[in-house]
Amino acid sequence: MHVLRFLLSAAVLAVALAGPARAISLLRDPDIEYALDRLAQPVLKAAGLGATRVDILVVDDRTLNAFVVDRNHIFVHSGLLLKMSRAAMLQAVIAHEAAHITNGHLTRRPINMRNARTAAGIGAALAAAAAVATGEGGIATAGALGAAGTAQRMFFVHTRSEENAADQSGMRYLASAGVDPQGMVEVMDIFRGQELLSVGRQDPYARTHPLSRDRYRVLERLAAGYREQATPDAASDYWYQRAKGKLSAFQRAPKWTLARIGESGHDDIAAMRQAVAYHRQSDVTRATAAIDRALAIRPDDPYFLELKGQILFESRRFSQAAAVYASAVRMAPKNALILGSYGRALLAVNQTSDAVKYLEQAHARDGRNPRVLRDLAQAYAKQGKRGMASLVTAERYAMTGRMGDAGIHAKRASDLLPQGSTGWRRAQDVLAASERAAKDSKKRK
Repeated sequence: MHVLRFLLSAAVLAVALAGPARAISLLRDPDIEYALDRLAQPVLKAAGLGATRVDILVVDDRTLNAFVVDRNHIFVHSGLLLKMSRAAMLQAVIAHEAAHITNGHLTRRPINMRNARTAAGIGAALAAAAAVATGEGGIATAGALGAAGTAQRMFFVHTRSEENAADQSGMRYLASAGVDPQGMVEVMDIFRGQELLSVGRQDPYARTHPLSRDRYRVLERLAAGYREQATPDAASDYWYQRAKGKLSAFQRAPKWTLARIGESGHDDIAAMRQAVAYHRQSDVTRATAAIDRALAIRPDDPYFLELKGQILFESRRFSQAAAVYASAVRMAPKNALILGSYGRALLAVNQTSDAVKYLEQAHARDGRNPRVLRDLAQAYAKQGKRGMASLVTAERYAMTGRMGDAGIHAKRASDLLPQGSTGWRRAQDVLAASERAAKDSKKRK
């Protein structure tokens, strides 16, 4: 599991912040993201989003929240994921957020990131997510975004009518997917009484998804009406326990994890959690032995292999890590996170050409990973491709909100790359974003 931090900066969003820049940390892990995708697919299909790529991403934040900023991403705080007790609860959260997408509740937001394919655009989308994640929805962003009213009202908070509509649609999606609708009631149980607290003491979910007693009673009636359509699903339980088990193993103290190894009810998950705990204690021998036990149960599991590769790589056993990652790539050749990790391991053993090949594949499949851009810059520099090294460095800075630095490297890339080439045009995109940010910054002073 890797934490990728993205800045909420005035340069990225061209917004005025009353305080210092905020940041969002995404927890990027191929195993957890695959598990969440397995849980989401039946719900998203019921919502009519099956043909649309919707990623479920985990925000590294212990508060309780979930939100959407565009049609392609649903964000769930790690705190909420750990707070829930079963798969139906998480699927209910996904159904509710999917309903906000399908019901058109994003159209009134001042930012639409559906077409954010450039590095700066991705940074803007993640910066908007950061504002939600950190509870800074009331910051003075609306004027710079060309919207009337505050960002709290225009972007971050759903109206009560939207919440009611999302509840009804979400319940239908759960019923169609055969998921126990009581899961949505159980999620709302977590937040009951939050409306009586001061805003500063409320969880972000309660601030952005207003809950009333009437709404709760309607949810109970809806759940009772749809309950007979629920069908038990052992696979959903497995993938939920696996995602939660791995997340908790990385976020809780190793002693806490080792004391609760068997709570998932699955031997392979227990072994995986042991591996994480021992790895965090720097015991590579016991960590690899534990992940090998998980692999003995599921020998064709690329995500267990990826974890073994991470353990070996972070223990500086680079050649062994590269060999393990190679096996994981053969099993999951389209997984961007595994491709990126393999490329990084190849770079560590000086197989630079192959490293570039896999890092480029990773970036093409998932442009939200600044670590891949950092590794690509290093690989290009080793190959003497100074223009490309400057380009991906510029894109990494743009993605993380450092638009001044992004502009410097984009100018350098523009001077080094053939005019009119794909790389040159990418550099122009970053240059233009950097110049706009600089102009906006001057206007605010």
